[in-house]
Amino acid sequence: MPAASALLAPAAPVGIGWRQPHYEALLARRPALGFIEVHSENFFADGGATLAVLEAGREAYAVSLHGVGLGLGSATGLDPWHLDRLARLVERVQPQWVSDHACFARVGSGLHAADLLPIPFNDESLALMAKHVGTVQQRLGRRMLVENISAYVGWDGDTLAEPEFFNLLTQRSGCGLLLDVNNLFVNARNAGLAPDEAAREAMRWVDAIRPGSVGEIHLAGHCELADGLVIDDHGSRVRDEVWRVYAHAIERLGPVPTLIEWDAAVPELDVLLGECERARALQT
Repeated sequence: MPAASALLAPAAPVGIGWRQPHYEALLARRPALGFIEVHSENFFADGGATLAVLEAGREAYAVSLHGVGLGLGSATGLDPWHLDRLARLVERVQPQWVSDHACFARVGSGLHAADLLPIPFNDESLALMAKHVGTVQQRLGRRMLVENISAYVGWDGDTLAEPEFFNLLTQRSGCGLLLDVNNLFVNARNAGLAPDEAAREAMRWVDAIRPGSVGEIHLAGHCELADGLVIDDHGSRVRDEVWRVYAHAIERLGPVPTLIEWDAAVPELDVLLGECERARALQT
């Protein structure tokens, strides 16, 4: 019989969102990271210093391109210019993963809301999302990941539970799920649940997802306002309750590539690297 340690799945790569304050430090220090993730739209230009930095990072690390502007659930359709720019960037960088959000952003005659607006969870929205995901995947020639969002408003008349929606989306389109466990916790808190119960609710969400459909996990911090609203601001360390949800996700899904997101009040690089070490420890 093999040793118990041989039966354990190997740890998955852990990375950080690579933001401008850490461009130089990361390239100079080359810390041990599984990958780096950048926002796709920041690198849509055909050249220049920003794209040169990304190409330098690509020489040292696998890259994940994470978009915020496709608006996959927009009833007005996808923006051809945006998709073309993304395809050109993918061809140039050859990233490990490409992702965007389950949201809408485009309205009317091409107006972009510059935000991740929530979609209804029903059959009509599912069909639209699957169609758009299929279009993106065909254009890019690869599978993409779609992220669950934090939402501060909702729609009346949802007919599908959110995890059921994602199960059907991944089955119909062949895409993967980018599971943001902080978003699960934030949404549960904004539904009126206390922290411990919000963590349990997030774990139930994870339990409803098809194993094998999750291609990446995001971890981030959030803040709580005086009026009780919880905001997914990516501006602090991952909270203990979210770490509990992450540990549960790893136990259920196995090791999954994991990203530490930090976009506001960005600290020293070593703080992010410390969060990575905690994620690695929970995978083993």
